[in-house]
Amino acid sequence: MAKGPLVDRRKFLAGSAGAMGAAFFSGAPLDALTSRIALPQSQVWDAGLVRHLLPTVSESRILLKVSFEQPLSAAPTLRVGARSFPGRMNDTGGRFWQFYATDLDAGVPHSLSLVAANGSSLCEPWTLSTFPPADARPDRFRLLLFTCAGGPEGAYTGIGQRRGNLPTAIRNRLLRRGLSFSPDACVANGDHIYWDLHSWSGQRTGALSARARTSNFDFSGTVFGSSNEAALMLAAGPQIVPVYGADFRSTPVFFLQDDHDHWENDAAGAFPIAWFQLQLARATQQLYYPEFLPEANRPLGLPWSSSSDRGDLSESFGTIRYGNLAEVLLYDVRRTMTLGPTAVFLDPNVEEWLLARTASAGVRHVVHAPSNPMGWSAGKWGEWYPDILDSDAGALTTAVPKPFWQDGWLRQHDRLVGAMSSMRARSPLVVSGDLHAVGSGRIRRSGTLDLTANPVTTVLTGPVGTAPGGFPSVVRGVGSSPSSHLDLDETVPPIENHGFTLLDFLPDRMVLSLFRWDVNSQPLEAIDSLEPFYTTELPS
Repeated sequence: MAKGPLVDRRKFLAGSAGAMGAAFFSGAPLDALTSRIALPQSQVWDAGLVRHLLPTVSESRILLKVSFEQPLSAAPTLRVGARSFPGRMNDTGGRFWQFYATDLDAGVPHSLSLVAANGSSLCEPWTLSTFPPADARPDRFRLLLFTCAGGPEGAYTGIGQRRGNLPTAIRNRLLRRGLSFSPDACVANGDHIYWDLHSWSGQRTGALSARARTSNFDFSGTVFGSSNEAALMLAAGPQIVPVYGADFRSTPVFFLQDDHDHWENDAAGAFPIAWFQLQLARATQQLYYPEFLPEANRPLGLPWSSSSDRGDLSESFGTIRYGNLAEVLLYDVRRTMTLGPTAVFLDPNVEEWLLARTASAGVRHVVHAPSNPMGWSAGKWGEWYPDILDSDAGALTTAVPKPFWQDGWLRQHDRLVGAMSSMRARSPLVVSGDLHAVGSGRIRRSGTLDLTANPVTTVLTGPVGTAPGGFPSVVRGVGSSPSSHLDLDETVPPIENHGFTLLDFLPDRMVLSLFRWDVNSQPLEAIDSLEPFYTTELPS
């Protein structure tokens, strides 16, 4: 192979939309915008022209999402060992590409390299391992989980600062600490961006938000090949690119979308999501993070799977299968949520798949990872639970009906947790995010369901990018609390700190390790030595 010199990435601007893009943000200079997307320079791996690189894998496939510092006029190539796979352009300008490698050997490290059409290297080679085959018997599997890593940067001065999302450099620092524990894979559970297009008031959405007016989207237009493409990149790029960079190049990632990833908050009137916001959600995923690869036990015909423009990839429902040791079921509850007498969060075919896999044999541990948390409520509209905030009492209640809330969502919830508890040979576990907290508990009752014979452990994985003034207790005056629909033993009541969770799968148990960092009392340097503040084992 002809290997040319790596291109100095600092010679190129990181602006994703060219001069035209600046006009969508009140005429802000392009250099000011691109400064927000500047990446930390790696001292051990030369990123070359790569701005960000996020991979996912299965036992025989690899999918990469990559963006480059400058447009590429011809398709680059991914080389996996001696094999080559052509890139597919995902934008209209040639800066965003994906690479899909198939029929790979399972459970082994693969040498990867990205090569330009002229044969020059686009970055330093690296390694990435496929998962073991479904019938393999691995001794251990470690998963890193977190939520809410998105958000535009705001004013921030350090300890005690109450405005603005955490600077992306701090989010990156938190994730690097998570990566220092050598996870085999990572789940980013929802809210990768915050750019809600309508304002929120009470339980309903209203007029266009300030961000929508500033970014000047054409709601009747297409996303790609129009001014909407530039506006999307300028809104979403700074919330994703510098947070991850290429740090996860050797760690498979699984990105679940939640409400804000559909460019709205989960208030009545916003969901089911409007067509334009749906296109923005799909475009954001297409550009920045990988879809879910096919898996033998997940039907290809589930909603938002095998779309004509995505091939056999799934946008909203995924599986992490690691030999016979672990199967993690990933599901977005926003994309298929409905209203009315038959209301559900999850399409019936998705629920059928989840129930079948929960009851299945042949895998030691089965874990649920929905985008909407189970166990706690913040009194918001788009939750599983009927609890609502009583502003006068400063607490959640069910004595007041929650406007536009659907009891069909709760019935589906009970079917799922009932199935989890019925796994008598396994410890039922559900891990989720969204609530901007790290916490843990055990559900012993859900409505009329008695789960005491095998309680369901539920975990809030911890947020990465939440604004210090964006925690529920600040925004709503009350933190998250167990829903009145449940008997929930809180082993770790929700803590509004930034953090993440490690989940270790072993043949005879799972081990949960919760991490937290307090922006209001701890120095930045404490991130680099974070250790679990709570650890528990779930035997099986």
